[in-house]
Amino acid sequence: MRDSTHLNLTPEDADRFRRQMGLAGFGEEGQARLLKSRVAVVGAGGLGAPVLQYLAAAGVGHIEIIDDDVVERSNLHRQVIHSESDIGRLKAESAADVCRGLFPGIELTLHTDRLTADNALHVLRDADLVIDGTDSFDSRYLISDACEMLRKPVIQGSVLRFSGQVGVFWAGKTGTYRDLYPEAPDAGSTPTCAEAGVIGVLPGIIGTLMTMEAIKLLAGVGESALGSVLIYDGLASTMRSLTVAADPDRAPVGHLDSAAVITPAALEARLQAGQSTLLVDVREADEYAAGTIAGAHSVPLSALLEGAQLPESEAPLTVLFCQAGVRSLQALDILKARGMHEGAASLVGGINAV
Repeated sequence: MRDSTHLNLTPEDADRFRRQMGLAGFGEEGQARLLKSRVAVVGAGGLGAPVLQYLAAAGVGHIEIIDDDVVERSNLHRQVIHSESDIGRLKAESAADVCRGLFPGIELTLHTDRLTADNALHVLRDADLVIDGTDSFDSRYLISDACEMLRKPVIQGSVLRFSGQVGVFWAGKTGTYRDLYPEAPDAGSTPTCAEAGVIGVLPGIIGTLMTMEAIKLLAGVGESALGSVLIYDGLASTMRSLTVAADPDRAPVGHLDSAAVITPAALEARLQAGQSTLLVDVREADEYAAGTIAGAHSVPLSALLEGAQLPESEAPLTVLFCQAGVRSLQALDILKARGMHEGAASLVGGINAV
């Protein structure tokens, strides 16, 4: 291997990346491409944990970490970039510390506000590649649509129970997440990981597959899974691949839609200012009885699914909340389906964040 000083590597980094620079077909050119790359990773949780660690360890020069959540103890069995001492910290900050430990020369940009329709195009615009490690349909469609408008490649992953999948899309070249799933499933029809569970090692497997596809695209090596979805069944130890073609009859994405959300800080400011707000706790009755936000009404998600109505109110804003912000988004979807979502918002992070 030739001297690597023209890559502007320190002696420590030359040693750090020696094993992959010695790979036939990768070499110094592949390493140089990684060092010049900028990757936006949305989510520093289960999928983001292996993605961020392996991108940093591989020598990706600039990573943007996008996550507004904080570390909880229940995260640790699968979100292995964080540890017990990080509980209560912003996930983006905790993850950044680990990335710097793996590659001190890395550049990191942290976005600790929630990715929304209002900021997605701005936040993602400078990335060479976007990696979606989120866990809600709203976020996946938002990221897919933003990448379509920006003409950016995006790698999207999902996990549930013992199975997961990886999709590699690039609008204009392949189909997208919206071509694969034109419409989100009905609210409550698909369980979340919080409801159905997930084996802790699964996000590591799926996240590592996502990172392998990212490195291949960035370094220009190997055969990419571009335009495909890889489906992994951990219990059966099988993997299969589906090709996703662009739907020629689908209109190109021209604007972004996002679930209406409100942050805990914005809600607190609103309540302190005495602004009229209808608070609705969509957790189950026993959870509500154990403690809720002062003045909140109980309308469980299960009751909404069976046709229950929200309390009558003249308040201009209805804030739906649950434990962590997942069920309240499902409740918002129900209201959307009924055409009753105007003036309603989901509390980001739920009661845990209050």
